Amino acid sequence: MASRQSLACYTMALLFAAAAVSAQLSTDFYDETCPDALDIIESAVRAAVSKESRMGASLLRLHFHDCFVNGCDGSVLLDDAPGFTGEKTAQPNKNSLRGFEVVDEIKAQLEDACKQTVSCADILAVAARDSVVALGGPTWDVELGRRDATTASLDDANNDLPAPTLDLGDLIKAFSKKGLSATDMIALSGGHTIGQARCVNFRGRLYNETTSLDASLASSLKPRCPSATGNGDDNTSPLDPSTSYVFDNFYYKNLLRNKGLLHSDQQLFNGGSADAQTKAYASDMAGFFDDFRDAMVKMGGIGVVTGSGGQVRVNCRKAN
Repeated sequence: MASRQSLACYTMALLFAAAAVSAQLSTDFYDETCPDALDIIESAVRAAVSKESRMGASLLRLHFHDCFVNGCDGSVLLDDAPGFTGEKTAQPNKNSLRGFEVVDEIKAQLEDACKQTVSCADILAVAARDSVVALGGPTWDVELGRRDATTASLDDANNDLPAPTLDLGDLIKAFSKKGLSATDMIALSGGHTIGQARCVNFRGRLYNETTSLDASLASSLKPRCPSATGNGDDNTSPLDPSTSYVFDNFYYKNLLRNKGLLHSDQQLFNGGSADAQTKAYASDMAGFFDDFRDAMVKMGGIGVVTGSGGQVRVNCRKAN
């Protein structure tokens, strides 16, 4: 009972903090100081996604992995350096996170336009939105004014990012710790309608969960993901095999047919409390889009540093 009460108090504190931060962020934050900022980011994202469709999912994922580790502060972008260990080599990120060069290019253009004004954390938030839009998904107003962290945490990256092996209850807990509801979690999981997953992250499901994995999908996956550990670990397969590069609701339709690639994906339709919402999204893309945009705004306010806190990095890969 005490632990449940503590979790409830912690969650409420996060919600109040997020509300306070949201009041400090604003959608017009750069209107005077860098009026072309949003256009610069959108143009660069569209060019990157046009060159490689998968980049849209990569940029969306960067924002998620940033926000879930000590808040949306750009810490995920920091490189390791002598005496400093960043988050890029954490187990969920190593050989997995992509898009850093696109962020570098965006930052360089912004520095030319308005020196040391637009934070790296805000670049990630806007690039995530623009990536979703570029692939046919919903748009939303991004609240801006985040400041960049000067530190990072490898341990927190290893511990706070939800693992692909989590059951539904643990997924709900992981998101709750960040002030996000079960509804938010199910909606944000829809980001898996684009992007790829590495064999090492779905091998266990592929070979051990045969009753809950569509047989034809399993057969198509096995050549690129052999059962032996270390063999093909980094080979990738689409999270949504139906429309891999279109942001739509086919992710949920796939779950109804036991075609969730990750164990954590299929948990959203597995006889549990998430089934009804998953089924609703599968038949109502507009409803999914509405909840997704709301959840993205909410996630974008996690642990934000504003005002005079942190800094605006000149180079997103290192503190000033």
